[in-house]
Amino acid sequence: MKIGILITGHPPEELSDGGRYDAYFARLLGDRDFTYQGWSVVDGEMPQSVHDAEGWLITGSRHGAYEPHPWIPPLEQFIRDSYAAHVPMIGVCFGHQVIAQAMGGKVEKFAGGWSVGRVVYPIEGQDFAINAWHQDQVVEKPEMAQVIGATDFCANAALLYDDRIWTIQPHPEYEADFIDGLIRHRGKGVVPDAQLDAATAVLDQPLDNHAIAAKMAAFFKKERA
Repeated sequence: MKIGILITGHPPEELSDGGRYDAYFARLLGDRDFTYQGWSVVDGEMPQSVHDAEGWLITGSRHGAYEPHPWIPPLEQFIRDSYAAHVPMIGVCFGHQVIAQAMGGKVEKFAGGWSVGRVVYPIEGQDFAINAWHQDQVVEKPEMAQVIGATDFCANAALLYDDRIWTIQPHPEYEADFIDGLIRHRGKGVVPDAQLDAATAVLDQPLDNHAIAAKMAAFFKKERA
């Protein structure tokens, strides 16, 4: 199965040794009979058709879904076209947000501030420890979306759009070393020090990234009518 990865941002220069974000998701999902191709949407590179892959994944980004970048409207139309064509799609962080926006929801810079580091998310009846790094949130979900994951801080942490789109706010592609790098190189002066200290204190705690990867893979491979 060919998975197309729509790259909507790039890692900070100090943390770019891991490659582009499509490489992060290829490592996360692994073999599983998947092949991968990335399109750097943030640089204006879009697939020709929603059928250029058998499943799509939209990455995270430092940009806001509501910002006036020229590549965002074509991406939103691609999301709607993929949904209409029943091509499965997964969104992570910015991907989660821009999909919600494209489908009629609302994204904004959350008045409650940041979520940083290891967070336990109840998703579809099971708890998953996943790293977060965001201030933007889906504050109004699209009408057709079902909330399948929520916390007190993030009411729309995971959304399901029938059997076609599955999205989450946190970052299963981020291991502890990447969050540590973000804390050291991007967090100071932006995220409150107390939150950075709290995130640093739990960097050695286990994550459920592989369990989330299994859920993502199962969603892509699910039999659809």
